[in-house]
Amino acid sequence: MIRLPVITIDGVQTTFTPGETVLEVTKRLEKEVPHLCWDERLEPAGSCRLCIVEVEGRKSPPASCTLRAEEGMVVKTQSEKLRRMQGNLLRMVLSENPEISSPRNEDVAPTELQLLAERFDVRRDRFLGATSNRSKTDANPLLLRDYDHCISCYRCVRICAEVEADYAITMTGRGFGKEIATPFDRGLLESTCTLCGQCIYTCPTGALADRKIAGTAKAAPIAERTMTRTVCPYCGTGCTINLHSDGEKILGVTPALDGPVNEGALCIKGQFGFDFVNSKDRLTTPLIRREKGAELEPASWDEALDYTAHKIRSIRKDHGPKAFYCIASGRAPGEGAFMLQKFQRAVMNSNFIDNCSRA
Repeated sequence: MIRLPVITIDGVQTTFTPGETVLEVTKRLEKEVPHLCWDERLEPAGSCRLCIVEVEGRKSPPASCTLRAEEGMVVKTQSEKLRRMQGNLLRMVLSENPEISSPRNEDVAPTELQLLAERFDVRRDRFLGATSNRSKTDANPLLLRDYDHCISCYRCVRICAEVEADYAITMTGRGFGKEIATPFDRGLLESTCTLCGQCIYTCPTGALADRKIAGTAKAAPIAERTMTRTVCPYCGTGCTINLHSDGEKILGVTPALDGPVNEGALCIKGQFGFDFVNSKDRLTTPLIRREKGAELEPASWDEALDYTAHKIRSIRKDHGPKAFYCIASGRAPGEGAFMLQKFQRAVMNSNFIDNCSRA
């Protein structure tokens, strides 16, 4: 049997897999090590330095997200010295923001920066001065680019490159002149951006936001909303999503970062394509055409089902099973698509079935 190496963290000995970082080990042990530039889907950058730890035998506290665990290493994640350093690092991060809270705090949930500021009980009034980054006026209808709240962690840039492979945004400038921009500083619609929204929900500060959910807190505060976990119906991938509603209509969609299939990733349809649910044009009762050429008229469910069954039987009798071709809707639940294909194959004896979102 292969013996795994051992590391000691806050007095607790635990094994680790060679190649794991100290931060990954602390996550397994459920230690509360603060961080802002780290996302488990990305290569570690170590730029915010908030995840510093004390390592026996080392003079300066290293960033645990880039520090590889080693056999016999002794680590402290909690001490007064670390808390003071992390508090000052957080104050410097906050100095980049016009205020701690961003619109996304009210519209969706507290951001990582907001939660850390509350945890360390710090404000932005200690290190005031020049700031970098600036908000962008962008014509796209889906993503709000409020870079006044940007802290240059570059998670949005990295997830666009490392996960989406779109390379739509990048880092430009240096010092207080640095900012996030597209090639030639044009709008997202003129770049390779697919408007997937990945950058929104990796951003730890709310510098990026969903335009469709922005401002909804005024009419429906978070405390009065319902969040329902479900599966995106648009294709067969099975991405996990969260629906935010006020009891009357859907306000927005957020990706489930722990979704087993998508791990926080969504396409433009899964992220923003929910308007049809709230549409006033949706049918609320069955409609049938009682005579050829007549107008569609409302009917009861029993009448509509009997009418449909009669028509299906007569068509199959006159023209055979191959007269039927079914197309499942990408907006219907997965269970509905399953039942339709079961009906087509088992009842109608036909394999002529497809889905509008298959491609």
